[in-house]
Amino acid sequence: MNKVVASAAEAIRDIPDGATLMIGGFGLCGMPENLIRALVAQGTRDLHTISNNVGVDGLGLGLLLAAGQIRTHVGTYVGENKLLEQMVLSGELKLDLVPQGTFSERIRAGGAGIPAFFTPTGVGTVVAEGKESREFEGRTYIMERALNADYAFVKAWRGDKWGNLVYRKTAQNFNPMMATAARITIAEVEELVEPGELDPNLIHTPSVYVKRIFQGERYEKPIEKRTVRKNA
Repeated sequence: MNKVVASAAEAIRDIPDGATLMIGGFGLCGMPENLIRALVAQGTRDLHTISNNVGVDGLGLGLLLAAGQIRTHVGTYVGENKLLEQMVLSGELKLDLVPQGTFSERIRAGGAGIPAFFTPTGVGTVVAEGKESREFEGRTYIMERALNADYAFVKAWRGDKWGNLVYRKTAQNFNPMMATAARITIAEVEELVEPGELDPNLIHTPSVYVKRIFQGERYEKPIEKRTVRKNA
């Protein structure tokens, strides 16, 4: 039951070139910073990433992008990343943009063992191109396939040595869903505690989904854009 590894480097040691990775976070909130940095250092290449966005220039998944380690990406948002724009337009990286609600449901379906589902989102747009469509009660729906991955990187506020996780506030975002949808889920936490120290009623991700866990060494927690409201 002890799933603790010593470091991020040890946690990702067996990830091969060409792996499919789900990486939690929304913008820079709740992203697994230590795991991303370790993967950059390891130099694993030709990765297929699934994440809401690709970080920003020089931060988060932007580090993997700058190192040329990502081959394809499935996500919902591309803002604040000039390098990503350049790589997509030049054909260096294949990008699959998905409506955010559909993206979430594809991951949830993958974790629940549901291979596909129908949604009205995207009907009549480029999103529907090449996809099966059906009519239900007079409305057209398109079929979307579930998303799964070889590995999921998730970041939690607290976790115990069995792998139970508690996320803090908006850092929940995509982390809980991704933890269920990968063959191997690796969790980094700000605080690692002994089994029994977490309130069972507050656990977001049960230990059954987590294969490896460690306490992160450094959390920068950058703010993408700081705004100051002037006094009226």
